[in-house]
Amino acid sequence: MVKLRLKRCGRKQRAVYRIVAIDVRSRREGRDLRKVGFYDPIKNQTCLNVPAILYFLERGAQPTRTVYDILRKAEFFKDKERTLS
Repeated sequence: MVKLRLKRCGRKQRAVYRIVAIDVRSRREGRDLRKVGFYDPIKNQTCLNVPAILYFLERGAQPTRTVYDILRKAEFFKDKERTLS
């Protein structure tokens, strides 16, 4: 099973995260299938690769709770509903 989850990058006390598609059996810093976004909680910046995220979601990937909240704040699901209608 594939999940969309955060992968920690950066340095001590200055964490930034990549949003990645990764197998559930992999550890947090393990090898990812594809990088689909970027999240900086300090600057509150988000960069998303929408086609890649849609690709994995359509094939059954489940976002973690935190990634789901990031996508919701970026209004990702509003855009998805608009394209499906």
